Amino acid sequence: MELSQALRSTGAVRDFTDDPVPDDVLYRMLDTARFAPNGGNRQAWHVIVVRDPATRVALRDLYLPGWYEYLPQMEAGLTPFAAVTDRDAEASARARAPEFAERGAATPGFAEHLHEVPLLLVLTADLRNLATLDRDLDRYTLVGGASIYPFAWSLLLAAHDEGLGGVITTVAIREEPALQELFHLPEHVVVAGVLAFGYPAGKRATRLRRNPVETFATVDRYDGRALTQ
Repeated sequence: MELSQALRSTGAVRDFTDDPVPDDVLYRMLDTARFAPNGGNRQAWHVIVVRDPATRVALRDLYLPGWYEYLPQMEAGLTPFAAVTDRDAEASARARAPEFAERGAATPGFAEHLHEVPLLLVLTADLRNLATLDRDLDRYTLVGGASIYPFAWSLLLAAHDEGLGGVITTVAIREEPALQELFHLPEHVVVAGVLAFGYPAGKRATRLRRNPVETFATVDRYDGRALTQ
């Protein structure tokens, strides 16, 4: 697959066939993704392949509470759990979580069927090996993820090249202490995301919708002129 084509067509896929993902395919994905860029080449990631049925159900159960708080924020026009947001509006939206749980029970989707996804990976990060340059700033920290999420993106690209679809989700991290216990994580290791993979049940999107360059690239300053061709 042409690189530019892969970059323009690797969208999130959440609907899969029941076909299992062979171990050799998974191994090739990981073998390719390990070359992802990361700070100091410390490779602070670790992948847990979740196969045990009971553990899969437990992971789903930890995912759902955050999902049912996420959805009403979306419906209210908020960015869910944004670092800068209207906290009162967020609290009002999150209070509707039981309503969305009832909707999910009546019409289950990806979240409710998470335990049935053909391939589930839990991506973790070793905090000892992340150069977190914004660690001491008086704001939300972001930089450490630069050494982990390129690996996740490389996994999604590698999966696409194997004919798979996938998605990364961070919703379960709302229940981090329970995740650490479920997966026997040491104190210095945290969950960076859950990746779900499988063979797409429907036709894969080939034309993704994104904002044009002029809307997010400026010259010299944040409020500078838009970059154009």
